Amino acid sequence: MAEFGYTLMGEQSAPTALVDNAVRAESAGFDFAVCSDHYYPWLTEQGHAPYAWAVLGAAAYATSRIGLMSFVTCPIRRYHPAVVAQKAATVALLSGGRFTLGLGAGENLNEHVVGAWPHRHQRHRMLTEALDIITPLLRGETVHHDGAHFQVPEARLWDRPEDGVPVALAVSGPSSGELAGRYADAVIVTEPEPELFDLYDNAGGRGKPRYGQVPVCYGPDEAQCRKIAHEQFRWSGLGWPVNAELPDHHAFAAASAAVTQDDVAQAITCGPDLDRHVRAVRKYLDAGCTHVALVQVGARGQNAFLDFAERELLPALRGS
Repeated sequence: MAEFGYTLMGEQSAPTALVDNAVRAESAGFDFAVCSDHYYPWLTEQGHAPYAWAVLGAAAYATSRIGLMSFVTCPIRRYHPAVVAQKAATVALLSGGRFTLGLGAGENLNEHVVGAWPHRHQRHRMLTEALDIITPLLRGETVHHDGAHFQVPEARLWDRPEDGVPVALAVSGPSSGELAGRYADAVIVTEPEPELFDLYDNAGGRGKPRYGQVPVCYGPDEAQCRKIAHEQFRWSGLGWPVNAELPDHHAFAAASAAVTQDDVAQAITCGPDLDRHVRAVRKYLDAGCTHVALVQVGARGQNAFLDFAERELLPALRGS
């Protein structure tokens, strides 16, 4: 049976609100919660970007059942892979084994704060090397690594779950699909494209969990929801090749200046209609997702969305 998650969207909410939302999502019946990991918001209107790992640690301690996941962390620039492994192991312990480490190749928006953003081919080589460090550390091994991009004279995790920490990897094409099949316990996609799952399956991922993410903007007034979605999420239609390269919120604003409310509403279901929101999620289930995380666009609408999810949306998804 499919599982449904809630997104702790750090770019639109302050850290205490995110932890409160995690607690409410658990009581509403969500199976898991994913947390974005940004240094910058995409747009000035979003207005937030707290440290995701502090949020995850607090959410782990404040909840008791709901799964938690980084969605996603880049382990090649802002964070050294050995430190990513330590953070993941600690959150996994704080949560009693409820944490999955979601990884990806990252975005210039967040990683340029520590230096120049590498070319995408170099980023994939760096990600491979990072996984060669992270995965044995999470298994409890002592790592000595002398690579082209990372140095680890000696590292060992002194506090970690005995069973390790599951790793999920974001996939956007053949290169990342092959990498996920080799290293990951689960795969993450941002589009309902069965071909991406085929890449993962063919590289060794058959039968493992498949995560997707669906943005919605629930509210009683469809026109107001369309306005909020445009204000907060007009960047989302630019596509991964663009999103990975833009350096800051000013660049995202310029790149999305011509995007209209109608453009955004074609990709994000807006308003109170339950069936429309269910159909948006169904696209990902039909494409092969076993886990789907929902994003409620707009910080002020979180409580209303969580009430709606508990009362109508989750029962409809589980009964469909």
